[in-house]
Amino acid sequence: MFDGLGFSKSLDEDTFDQWLVNGRESKINYEFMLVIWEEGEQDYCPVYLERRDEVKEHQGNHSIIVAAYNLFSETKISLNTA
Repeated sequence: MFDGLGFSKSLDEDTFDQWLVNGRESKINYEFMLVIWEEGEQDYCPVYLERRDEVKEHQGNHSIIVAAYNLFSETKISLNTA
């Protein structure tokens, strides 16, 4: 996943699917998941959010938001209206 976006590797689809499951099964009431590219680690990681407006808190760090998803519908959400 995320091939051709300029990152040094792609994200394994099974890993992505497990991240969705982990977010849904968390005791915390998460609704959203960001896929982040960590520049220092040179790897992807998930960030779980309870509210969509929390996306802004993760923009501009030492990481790049690659995509955002609703955990329950598994649909990609727009970052422009977050």
